[in-house]
Amino acid sequence: MSANANPFSPRAVIALVLFGALAFVALLYTMGAGLTGGSTNDGGGHAGGKGLNGYAAFAEFLDRRGYDVRRLRDVTTLDDPGLLVLTPPAGAEGAEIDKIVAGHRAAGPTLVITPKWLAAKADGPKAKRGWVQLAGTASPSWQGFLDDVGVRIAPLGDGKHGTWTGGGLAGRLPDARQVQTGTGARLVPLVVGGSDRRVLAAYLDDGGPYPALEALAGREVSEGGEEGNGRALQPIVLVFEPDLFDNYGMADLANARLAERLVHATTGGARAVHFDLTLNGFGRRPNLLTLAFTPPFLAATLCLLLAALAVGWRAFLRFGPARAGTRTIAFGKRALVANAAGLIRRSKRLHLVTAPYAMRARERLVRVLALPRLADVTATEAAIDRALAARTPEATPFSVIAERLRAARSSHEIMKAAQDLHALERTLTQ
Repeated sequence: MSANANPFSPRAVIALVLFGALAFVALLYTMGAGLTGGSTNDGGGHAGGKGLNGYAAFAEFLDRRGYDVRRLRDVTTLDDPGLLVLTPPAGAEGAEIDKIVAGHRAAGPTLVITPKWLAAKADGPKAKRGWVQLAGTASPSWQGFLDDVGVRIAPLGDGKHGTWTGGGLAGRLPDARQVQTGTGARLVPLVVGGSDRRVLAAYLDDGGPYPALEALAGREVSEGGEEGNGRALQPIVLVFEPDLFDNYGMADLANARLAERLVHATTGGARAVHFDLTLNGFGRRPNLLTLAFTPPFLAATLCLLLAALAVGWRAFLRFGPARAGTRTIAFGKRALVANAAGLIRRSKRLHLVTAPYAMRARERLVRVLALPRLADVTATEAAIDRALAARTPEATPFSVIAERLRAARSSHEIMKAAQDLHALERTLTQ
């Protein structure tokens, strides 16, 4: 095998380059999309949390029931069409929640689940990531968001067997000692608990027709039938008792059925459900990478990638195998003469070689013509002139050409005289 042979075939080179380019583009996309930000299972009360207070089971259940479930971390996607599920923490800003709800109402309904549990990271050798220990309860105080709606925590029933009813279903709460309920003149109950029918979940009565929710609440359905949910503003549903839909409560089949029925009535049959994670600290703002992979900048990115592909392909076709290395100074008299000539040409001293060149030509002719070697240069050149006149009378004498060569200074004059001398030499030696 030759030492200069290429160890890679053209197909292998193309495969390596394409794989590297695709991996680089995929890395840029994952960085821009925020997929390198790590797990959201931090024990919080949101759709990424897998502890008792989280809603990962709620999101997974809807996903398996055929809903198009997304977990939103980009603040610019909060107004996308579909049901927006908000699970704000107790310390969230009410004005920020109100801004998100108001901005989404034209795109779809909103489901807000209020928190109540104070949770700490679970310790112990068998504890998994995201598991929590419930350390107590506290109601949120979101000043600036539905200030006419109040919440309170109290035991339900005898504190042991708290039950709920709603939507033609009934079930039990996992912990009836601390149940969070809502109060407000504009609340229309959807799920109630205990004999005193405390409001566990309700929708906000703002004067709009919501036929599916009205039917679920047992009220008279507004005119317009199922098309009522197509109005400009969509409903707001409030779930005051988080144990209805958190991981703690979703362990009960009745709660899972209630969740699907409530979501179906809220969306009016639509299948898009978006769980917000921005209020829980996982939000991100658009950057240059995200813009590069979103319209209308996606077209420019694709054009750039295609241009890079074309340049790479042309480069691959343009360059062949590596050229074998050569010696700096080649072997042989020809290379020696070429190097010497190159040195003289670079030194710009061509006139220094004219006299030696004429002398060497004279010596060669003396040897070829068998002339006597005379010490006088003029006599020797005169003998050469006689020999030339005897063979070619009309030719220019050797002495004249030799003198013109010795007197030449420009490269053009030197080359012309040397060529004439070489032609004369060939005439006498043939």
